[in-house]
Amino acid sequence: MTDQHDPGLSPATLAVHAGRPHPRQGGAVNPPIPLNSTYVSQGEVPPGELAYARADTDAWHGFEEALAALEGAGERGIVFSSGMAAVAAVLSLVPDGGTLVLPRHAYQTTSGYADELAERHGVTVRRVDIADTDAVVAALDGADLLLIESPTNPMLEVADLPALLAAARERGVPTAVDNTFATPLGQRPLTLGADLVLHSVSKYLAGHSDVILGAVLTSDATLAERIRGYRTVHGAVAGPFEVWLALRGLRTLPLRFERACANAAELARRLAEHPDVAEVRHPSLPGDPGHERASAHMNAYGAILGVRPVTDPGSGPAATADAVVARCRLWVPATSLGGVESLIERRRRWGTESATVPEDLLRLSVGVEDVEDLWVDLDRALRADTLGG
Repeated sequence: MTDQHDPGLSPATLAVHAGRPHPRQGGAVNPPIPLNSTYVSQGEVPPGELAYARADTDAWHGFEEALAALEGAGERGIVFSSGMAAVAAVLSLVPDGGTLVLPRHAYQTTSGYADELAERHGVTVRRVDIADTDAVVAALDGADLLLIESPTNPMLEVADLPALLAAARERGVPTAVDNTFATPLGQRPLTLGADLVLHSVSKYLAGHSDVILGAVLTSDATLAERIRGYRTVHGAVAGPFEVWLALRGLRTLPLRFERACANAAELARRLAEHPDVAEVRHPSLPGDPGHERASAHMNAYGAILGVRPVTDPGSGPAATADAVVARCRLWVPATSLGGVESLIERRRRWGTESATVPEDLLRLSVGVEDVEDLWVDLDRALRADTLGG
């Protein structure tokens, strides 16, 4: 594979070139899709030698190296069968009876899994407002892991990552950052002091709503060995074709993310002035609570919006938001995010979503379409009641 750690290469170049085979006359430009469950092996297996594909396979290496390059990880990435498999591997670092510090607004399945750890393994879960730095630091005493989302899902709160990571390190608390929303183009938590970074690869990294994968990154060899061991023992392994698709998607991440972020910022600006919108959440807005922090340590504001429509007195907040979704024609009513297409959903339609998320909060995953087409469709959906539509 090519040298993915050349400090002189920009992220846009790394996304295109990292994880490719070394150029040679007559050689392939792209890595192949090896379909092997086992490898020729006898005697003691030395470190790094392939023997059985549940433990390691060259089908993963190109993607793992490319993602490590983008995140600035000292160890090769560790790809998983899903984002939740990656989350489970990271949370396995919390011992039975230990303590986990978690954002009060986190991905609902991550939050639900934390509750399961509390019920079945006696783990104490301290939920914090991740944007309240003092409260997070106070919760770190005696903790075994701090898991950060920034921006959070779906409330888009922005953490002071440098301050929180430094405070955790001072107290000897391992840290992990879910970087799914920001991507390594928006922020690189390992370079800010995080011990681990995790991704739902299904989202921006793969980028086409066609694979389910996750990944964990670290520069700590001991942690990498432990996380890989979890993957092997629990069988949370990714299929060769899915990983190949993810690597192909990663090649265009800079182009897709730049366009989606620009679209999101423009839509946020217009929505903030819309007569039928009560609230807009996006770090690009000067009035957003996370704007100052995002401007300080993030390279991009992201492409997720939180929108609350003005409530129709005759139907209530949830029904008003559901009606907006139903009236959209271009925005796809679906969960997930990070694909080339724009998605919209009311988050509290899921019974497991945090009760502190407003009933009418719409999460918009802004895609790469023409921003004027997106705006016309969204504006029409929001105005339908006032226009008699």
